[in-house]
Amino acid sequence: MHRRTFLKQSGSAAIGLAAAGTRLLAQQSDRPIRTALVGAGWYGKTDLFHLMQVAPIDVVGLCDVDQQMAAEAAALVSTRQASGKRPPTYGDYRKLLKDQAPEVVLVGTPDHWHCLPVVEACKAGADVYVQKPISYDVVEGQAMVAAARKYGRTVQVGLERRSTPHLLEARDRYLLSGVMGKIGFIDIHSYYGSHRGFKPAGQVPSHMDWEQYVGPASWVNYHPDIHPRSWRHRREFSNGQTGDLCVHFFDLIRYFMGLGWPKRIASTGGSYMRSEGTHVNVHDTQNTLFEYDDLQVVWTQKNWGTSPDKDYPWGATIY
Repeated sequence: MHRRTFLKQSGSAAIGLAAAGTRLLAQQSDRPIRTALVGAGWYGKTDLFHLMQVAPIDVVGLCDVDQQMAAEAAALVSTRQASGKRPPTYGDYRKLLKDQAPEVVLVGTPDHWHCLPVVEACKAGADVYVQKPISYDVVEGQAMVAAARKYGRTVQVGLERRSTPHLLEARDRYLLSGVMGKIGFIDIHSYYGSHRGFKPAGQVPSHMDWEQYVGPASWVNYHPDIHPRSWRHRREFSNGQTGDLCVHFFDLIRYFMGLGWPKRIASTGGSYMRSEGTHVNVHDTQNTLFEYDDLQVVWTQKNWGTSPDKDYPWGATIY
């Protein structure tokens, strides 16, 4: 199987960023694709195991700054890949790229670590699947696009709601059919709660390279709540719910409605529901207007209040 076909069949929606004329392999084959994972946490493993279900791959390396997490992932991989091999683990993605020369690299790190592994993987000749958001900020995203084009690589961004069956069915049945008529307003929202505060700073575990975890971000002392799942509550590592669920649903709406970029964007927000002294520093409230010629899309993010659908704290409501 060609590695580009493999990526397209990965089961998660993506945005291709390859330049025209990107080279193709000389021949298609059924040999396993040499695949590596950078960021072996929950979603990194999820993406990797999904790929195992749809294409023949040979997992040649795993990278994570948490040695324990990497070892646990390697053990799982050995039970799931056809060869039964346990892939070697690394604490530095650059050494993995040099030692293993993967053809495909999955990046499932926290957001602040998306850019550098993607750029280096492209430079090393690998195609890349990176979780959304593509980058921590616009400048990093531009660098990633430039690297994909410079080195002729395919980079795909994990926006899986584009390929979620029931959402595509709803699009076809209600939007594309014209049943809903003219759409004038869309509310995308998250009323998902977050930490009110972290535990006091603790000792860095012996299996954790905290300095490498912080990496290109501004320095943050280790807190046991940040890793592995609550890094989104620090601005140094993410853009909070706006960089998470807003990306998902704004992309979904743009895809469903065939929208380009908005004419104007206005946003306001802040932290109103947390006590002073908390280590959480992302906003708990944000309201953003994306304005088009004949449509307004509003992003509402609150760690308080009530979602329009009592059963789901996040979603999109189309009017």
